[in-house]
Amino acid sequence: MKKKFVLILVALLMVGLVVGCSSNSEESENVSEPKELVFMMNFGPDEAVTKVFEDVVAEFEAANEGVTINVIPGNKDYENIMKTKMGANDLPDFWTTHGWSVARYSEYLMPLTDQEWVSRLNPGIEKVVTDANGDVFVLPTDVDLSGIAYNKTVLEDLNINPDELKTWDDFRAACEIIKENNITPIHIGGKESWPIGNFLDWVAPTFLITNDDDNHRAALKDGTFDWSNWDQVGVMLQEFDEKEYFNVDSLSSTYIDSAKNLAQGKAAFAFYGNYVIAEAYTYNENANLGFIPVPSNAPADEPTLISGERTTVGIWKDTEYPEVAKAFVSYLSNDEVMSRLATANSLPAGLVGVESDTGKLAEDYEKYSDLRGFSYFDREFLPSGMWETMTSTGSGLISGNMTPEEASKEMKSNYDRLLGQ
Repeated sequence: MKKKFVLILVALLMVGLVVGCSSNSEESENVSEPKELVFMMNFGPDEAVTKVFEDVVAEFEAANEGVTINVIPGNKDYENIMKTKMGANDLPDFWTTHGWSVARYSEYLMPLTDQEWVSRLNPGIEKVVTDANGDVFVLPTDVDLSGIAYNKTVLEDLNINPDELKTWDDFRAACEIIKENNITPIHIGGKESWPIGNFLDWVAPTFLITNDDDNHRAALKDGTFDWSNWDQVGVMLQEFDEKEYFNVDSLSSTYIDSAKNLAQGKAAFAFYGNYVIAEAYTYNENANLGFIPVPSNAPADEPTLISGERTTVGIWKDTEYPEVAKAFVSYLSNDEVMSRLATANSLPAGLVGVESDTGKLAEDYEKYSDLRGFSYFDREFLPSGMWETMTSTGSGLISGNMTPEEASKEMKSNYDRLLGQ
């Protein structure tokens, strides 16, 4: 009986050992199981920052065996694609929030407030990416602080002093001189629509919000804004088109075309963030480029800068691999990595202590450091969803299919609808 008991006990122990080994093996397989994540960006495939992101992702994958991050560059439909994904609650593991980390995307993003790098947020971007409860949902790799990009050589050759372009009247006079010399004053890549929205984002504040003594800030936020005041913004867009300040192919060229023309001295100005300057240098490293503040609409006001999110990365709260996702974002916060990403856009880094190479723009950043900065107009003063209305009505104004009054009516209709939502 004792022998039988011992044999049974040994058998049971062996079975337990086998089961235990099997269990440990499965657990090990789960740990090393390939993990595939998706990273969607609003940046196009040819943009400089996209190429840096692709390199950074490849480095992270090499250091983390079994991890694959599929980078999907954006296109003109990026915003609509993301809205569809939000509606279906089927989002990528990471995405860039293109100015909407708090107002639009925060309920879908994983809070990152407890991450080490949050304490080092650049003061220039900290408030923009922090919600009312003090939570942060994205890592900003840079700070968008911009004016109007320009080719310094073009203006120098035509004896135009950029420091004297303080009002739109000053700017118009400069455009006339540039046009008379067979150079495009302003290049717009309107085929992608968003550059037209950018132009309106730059111009609208000078009419409606930057003048401390005469502005519509409160009315735009509480729903009482009189949209006939938007007419003047549309009038200026049409005026610039009719006076041939824009490139003749403004509705068929792209953002990359703007960068190329700026780099080659075929265009004097471009209404984009300073990232277009970094892009332009990839086409002509010998170009001499810079930025000026956005002129005021009246001598009583002052020129201003545009500020806000440029490159920000957040994590879907329902990602299948939260630890890998947080590790990747942490990797992006590494000083060397962030420096490369910020440098790709010629912008200051998103974290204090990280140096980026702003190149020839360093002088301009220093020169204009004391000027007031205003957030992108649509992000602060319009309800979510109005961006598409701005771009479509802007295209309608340039094509001649809309009048300024009709554009204002369309803006009001969508503003009222979206504000109610």
